[in-house]
Amino acid sequence: MRQAYRGSVFHCTGDPGELGDAAAIEYFEDGLLIVEDGYVVELDEASRLVGALSEDTRIEDLTGKLIVPGLIDCHVHYPQIDIIASYGEQLLDWLHRYAFPGEMRFADEQYARDVARIFVDELLDNGTTTALVFATVHAHSADAIFEAAADKGMRLIAGKVLMDANCPQELRDDPQSGYRESRQLIERWHGKDRLGYAITPRFALTSSEAQLEAAGRLAEEYPDVWIHTHLAENHDEVDKIAELFPWSPSYLGVYDRFGLLRERSVFAHCLHLQESECHLMAAKGGAAAHCPTSNMFLGSGLFDLRRLRNESIRVGLGTDVGGGTSLSLLKTMREAYKVLHLQQQPLPPARAMYLATLGAAEALYLDDRIGNFVPGKEADFIVLDPRGTAMSAHRTASTTSIDELLFALIVLGDDRNIAATYLQGKRV
Repeated sequence: MRQAYRGSVFHCTGDPGELGDAAAIEYFEDGLLIVEDGYVVELDEASRLVGALSEDTRIEDLTGKLIVPGLIDCHVHYPQIDIIASYGEQLLDWLHRYAFPGEMRFADEQYARDVARIFVDELLDNGTTTALVFATVHAHSADAIFEAAADKGMRLIAGKVLMDANCPQELRDDPQSGYRESRQLIERWHGKDRLGYAITPRFALTSSEAQLEAAGRLAEEYPDVWIHTHLAENHDEVDKIAELFPWSPSYLGVYDRFGLLRERSVFAHCLHLQESECHLMAAKGGAAAHCPTSNMFLGSGLFDLRRLRNESIRVGLGTDVGGGTSLSLLKTMREAYKVLHLQQQPLPPARAMYLATLGAAEALYLDDRIGNFVPGKEADFIVLDPRGTAMSAHRTASTTSIDELLFALIVLGDDRNIAATYLQGKRV
C-alpha cells in the first residue's frame, strides 16, 4: 500500500519565528511525498525519488497545487455550529443568550448525532484533520462526536462538558455524575482508533470547587488524557473568578490548585494573563489556543503571541466556533495576522502555517505523530489549489516565492481552495 503524491510541498520543521526563518521550513517546488500504510515514508524533490519507486507505486499527479500537512484546530465547540453568526455580545451575555440555549437542544441524542456528522464533514471540507473539541454536558454528545470522527478515521480529542454552577439548570451535572460519566467515556473512547479524551470543565466560573476537585482526581487517575478549558478570555470573567476563588493568586492558579495544569492541558484564549500565570503555565507545560476570530467577534481582547512564545509556552490556533466566525483555519490565520499586526508583531506566512500545523501539534503534545512530513508520522495532509477561486487564481498567478503564495492563500483562501483532504493517505 505505497503511494506517492507529486506537487509542490511545504511543511515546517520548527517555529519560523517573527522573521520567517527559512531553516524552520522545507519547500519543494516539484516534490514527491511517499506514503505507505498511512504513514510518511519519504519527502524530497521528485527528480531524486521518482526513478527509485517500485513499479506498483501509484503516483497521484497534483502538479500546480500545494501539499501541506493537515490543519489542526486546538479549540472548537461542535454544538455551537448551530449559533455561529449570532449577533455579537460580550462573552458572558453571549453565553446566556445564545450558547447555553443552543446546547440545551443536545439533550436529544439523535440531534447530537446529526450535528456531529455535519460538523466533522465541515472540518474536513476546510482542511482540518485534527481537532480538540468541546461537546455539551450530555454524555451522549461526546459519544456522537467520537462516532462521527471514527467513521472518517479522523484524529480527534473531545470530552463532555462539566458544569454545576452559574449556568442553566438544564445544563448542569454534579461532581459525582460528571466524574462518573467522564470516566465511562474515557474507558470507552480514549485511545480507540485515533481518538483521545479531554477532561472538559467549561471554565472555573461554571464549576464548583467540588467539581474541579473531581476533575483533578480524573486527571490523576488518567495521566495521558487531555484537559481542555477556557482561561482569561474576558475582563468580566477574570473579575468574577477572583470573587469566586479569593484564595487563589490568579485565574490559572485555580486550575493548578486542582491538578488541572500540566502537559496536555490546553487553555483557550489566554488574553489577560498576569506575568506569574505565564511563568506558571510554562513551568507546568500547559498550552494556549489562540482564537482570533472569536476574540474580535466578542470584543474580548488581543492575543500576545510574542509574550507567550518568549516564555516557551506552546501555542496553536483555534477557530472557537461559534464565538469564532468560521471553521476555516485559513481564515483564522489571516485574522491572527491582523491581531498581531495591531500590536506591532509580524506574523510571516510560514509562522501562520506553523501555528496551524506543527505548532498546534506541539500544543496538543501530538508532534511525534502529526504536524509535518517527517518520516514515520501519520500522513494527514491537504491539497491547496491556488486556483480555487477566480480572485485567488488571479493573485497567485503573479507570486514568485512560496512566502508570497502562502500569504495570498491565507488572505484570500477558504474551503474552495481545499482541493482535497487526506487522512493517513486516504482521500476523504
